Amino acid sequence: MTLKSPMLWRCRGIRMELDRRAVVMGILNVTPDSFSDGGKHLDPRLAVARALEMESDGAGIIDIGGESTRPGAEPVPAEIEAERVIPVIRALKGRLRAVISVDTMKACVAEQALAEGAHVVNDVSALTHDPAMPEVVKSYGAGAVLMHMKGEPRSMQAAPEYSDVIAEIASYLEGRIQSLSSAGLDPTTLAVDPGIGFGKTTDHNFRLLANISAFERLGRPVVLGPSRKRFIGDTTGRTPEFRLAGTLAAVVCAVERGARIVRVHDVRETADALRVLERIQMAAG
Repeated sequence: MTLKSPMLWRCRGIRMELDRRAVVMGILNVTPDSFSDGGKHLDPRLAVARALEMESDGAGIIDIGGESTRPGAEPVPAEIEAERVIPVIRALKGRLRAVISVDTMKACVAEQALAEGAHVVNDVSALTHDPAMPEVVKSYGAGAVLMHMKGEPRSMQAAPEYSDVIAEIASYLEGRIQSLSSAGLDPTTLAVDPGIGFGKTTDHNFRLLANISAFERLGRPVVLGPSRKRFIGDTTGRTPEFRLAGTLAAVVCAVERGARIVRVHDVRETADALRVLERIQMAAG
């Protein structure tokens, strides 16, 4: 679909032009305990097959994670996280046209993933958890997703409060862009994510969805990950495996308001919804 303004995201040698249509980022969790699909793709062969399937279904980015960041999740040692994700990235190198993203807060895992051919580091701590992470991202010229998270996964949903959720998160993300740019990272390699479900109540999440334009004004691509999350279940009464319809409603709403990348489990259905939305936008002139 046609978006409001030109937007370029540089991810190593790849230039992602995000001014024409939104991009689907497919979620590939190689974990035993992710909230929706934990354990399904622990076997690297199954993970590789799923990545190729998601690309065929319309994913422009495959986001591979080896540590669950669901509410209440316990940290995973870096060695175990790397053992989960690196064989998958290595096996996918040269087999995907899609951009490969690694979902990690640990610089040593990110460096191994980038050395094996990953293009993006998707860091739920906005490159703050590990002091070495900014330099790793900078040294490879990798793309980086800077996400807002209030607290940490173990405690982030313990009654989060904001005086103004939109203003506070936008200010935080703007500060991270400025800080990392001052540290020498190319600002065109940065994308922002307001962090749906990461230290937010259901009401906070709906306010974020309704106000995506506040983050678009930061001048960097907005990534949004509503897929199957609790705020959808709180609204519909559905368990994660039955939250597709709610996810699609959130995705379409977000893209209409300026999100450039949507991170989802159900790639085929999301890509179809965005194709229909694009045709509607074209018909409207």
